[in-house]
Amino acid sequence: MSSPIGSSGTTTNTTPNDTMGANSAGTSAADLQQTFLKLLVTQLQNQDPTAPMDSSQMTSQLAQIDTVSGIAQLNQSLTSLSSQLSATEAGQSASLIGRTVLVPGNTFTVDFPTNADGTTSTTEASSPFGIKLPAAASDLRLQISDSTGAVVRTIDLGSQPAGVIPVPGFKPVDDTGAALPTGNYTFTVTDAGGTATGANAPVALTGITVVSVVTQADGTPGLTLANGQTIPLNGGPSGIL
Repeated sequence: MSSPIGSSGTTTNTTPNDTMGANSAGTSAADLQQTFLKLLVTQLQNQDPTAPMDSSQMTSQLAQIDTVSGIAQLNQSLTSLSSQLSATEAGQSASLIGRTVLVPGNTFTVDFPTNADGTTSTTEASSPFGIKLPAAASDLRLQISDSTGAVVRTIDLGSQPAGVIPVPGFKPVDDTGAALPTGNYTFTVTDAGGTATGANAPVALTGITVVSVVTQADGTPGLTLANGQTIPLNGGPSGIL
């Protein structure tokens, strides 16, 4: 479609180019910006001098295109950063294989461990366990019971700050100092001072060995433990021994 400009009889084609057809340019933010600028220049060259374009509208449209372009670049950067973080997490989780992590649980075992040279130790040892304190405790107490439920030892840990308290070197003896029989034991932790109670009550932690690393349904790494349980790497173990 052609229309005259001014009184000289000069005409110009006012039919816009098809930018949405099969042969059109790309529709990325950069492509749209280039197309817009070409249309803007053409429109400026052929505008009616008696009714010029509104410059504020042009500025607003350019700003909108720049915003879209910036968001697209930001999305690309975040995608790249996410990939790098996932690779880092995978490397960190692989390094945990064979290590012991503390997870919620109130059990541990007493046995004669295997020495580094493959021989069996003549000294009893307990598997690691620990305590998580959401808030400081004024008088933390630990009670250990045998497989029958009988309390064999009570330990007063006194005042303790909030955090994780690992107990990897517990000496397996009862209140009289006699060695505990080999086997499975349970323990409970309370704040006898009454400070860490309710939602802030102490949480019992048991130590379990990491045997493998898996990719979970959401794509994040998970740790498979010796008891068959799988926990997420982020927010999973309360401590690593």
